[in-house]
Amino acid sequence: MTELPARRLLLVHAHPDDESINNGATMAKYAAEGAQVTLVTCTRGEEGEVIPPALAHLAPDREDRLGPHRVGELAAAMKELGVTDHRFLGGPGRFRDSGMMGAEQNRRDGAFWNTDVDDAAPHLVEIIRSVRPQVLVTYDPDGGYGHPDHIQAHRVAMRAAELAAEPAFRRDLGDTHEIAKIYWNRVPRTVAEEGFARLRAAGVFPAVGSIGDVPGVVDDSVVTAEIDGTDYAERKAAAMRAHATQIAVEGAFFALSNDLGQPIFTTEYYQLVQGRSGAPAGRREDDLFAGVAS
Repeated sequence: MTELPARRLLLVHAHPDDESINNGATMAKYAAEGAQVTLVTCTRGEEGEVIPPALAHLAPDREDRLGPHRVGELAAAMKELGVTDHRFLGGPGRFRDSGMMGAEQNRRDGAFWNTDVDDAAPHLVEIIRSVRPQVLVTYDPDGGYGHPDHIQAHRVAMRAAELAAEPAFRRDLGDTHEIAKIYWNRVPRTVAEEGFARLRAAGVFPAVGSIGDVPGVVDDSVVTAEIDGTDYAERKAAAMRAHATQIAVEGAFFALSNDLGQPIFTTEYYQLVQGRSGAPAGRREDDLFAGVAS
């Protein structure tokens, strides 16, 4: 058996681009430090809106070739972050983007939202038992902002973490493995407020979003870990630019297809929801692996 790196981080996201927006600096930092960083993306993002007019023909209501194109964007983004292990849950195209909550696409055969959690989770169990991560990062139960695929990614990630540690479950998927620490993506409210204040002062985008547009904003007290990614800010921005159908980057800010400006956060924040904190009482962790034995 090949010896595994000492530190192993697994991230579970819904669509290509979610990882770079939420965790790009964290991923680049740990990859640069020699940790094994594994990204699992649950869909190819087939239902996304396309920003560049020259690529509008890829959209689902036209040629419906956005999914394969976004696979390429994700590969380019991971190259910018230095991440070499990125996979699609069940393989590319196994689960389709479900569209926004309440859309007709939610109910389509093969849509991720329309898939039983226990049908999707074994695909992730196999990865967990193979990679054997000590740390898992995913969304909160609301998926950060209520998108069905984000909610489903949360459910599948949490269920797979449980099943991977269960000796009676599917031994054909590998030896059992218990993940030491599970985090949900968060943004402290004061950080979001400061970011939007900078954005308004810069005047980069004609229209500015609101805190409600940022997934995972919570009261500062909920946040238990912060990863300073300042040294990896340009790598994060470059990874976001690689998702050109979905993101327009302008300096330290970006916009999605709604053209509403948002700040790029280079310090990224988390809430520990399973496992023991490696920081002193009352302090935030500055390392997701704090207190974890290799």
